[in-house]
Amino acid sequence: MSDAATLARMIDTAMRVIVFTGAGISTESGIPDFRSPGGVWSKMTPIYFEDFVSSRDARRESWARVFNRSAGWVGATPNEGHFAVAKLVAAGKATSVITQNVDNLHQDSGVPDELVIELHGNATYARCLTCGKRYEIDALKPRWEAGEDLTCLFCTGLIKTATISFGQPMPEYKMALAAEEALLCDLCLVLGSSLVVFPAAGIPLEAKRNGARLAIVNREPTDQDPYADLVLNTEIGPLMSDVLGRLSN
Repeated sequence: MSDAATLARMIDTAMRVIVFTGAGISTESGIPDFRSPGGVWSKMTPIYFEDFVSSRDARRESWARVFNRSAGWVGATPNEGHFAVAKLVAAGKATSVITQNVDNLHQDSGVPDELVIELHGNATYARCLTCGKRYEIDALKPRWEAGEDLTCLFCTGLIKTATISFGQPMPEYKMALAAEEALLCDLCLVLGSSLVVFPAAGIPLEAKRNGARLAIVNREPTDQDPYADLVLNTEIGPLMSDVLGRLSN
């Protein structure tokens, strides 16, 4: 049986699938990952949350990276892997997409926003750190270009992209939603995650501990491979397109 046929059978026989995605699904759209040679952190030093909050210079640098698109997180389009996941959701086979990515590509591919659980936030908009007011990135650029320290027009709190920076608390509500999905599913399908960044990477293990089967698709081996029922080291898009064509329902 081929790899695609094996994975298709696992999905076919599951009643409730959750999809857990990492940078590997988006590298196929041209978005760099974080840790590999040539990745985001090999080109620039992360700005820690504490520094963003305490230093105007750190905030200026952080926003310069946003407006210059230095990290490469925005502007890309979904690939066949994203569209395959969207089709699993539309068919009612996958109940949620839990993602470590901040690029909004799952929503752009057609997954309803309420079914995407973003554990590390979203780079395509910003929020006030105090009141939570949402701001669109393009609307903030003229203020930044004028030399302003970007603060909320309603409560004067600091505005930051809606990503979770190093040292910033994880979103408790989203983590709770992901944990609930891990409890309820009977198959966790990991697509493109190295599974090294915790606590997010604990979600597939939680699903496995709760009795779900675990399938991992990633170009490189992961530390969680020994716990998986299926491990495939291959490109995500072509595989998932093949899988979709083999599903019976």
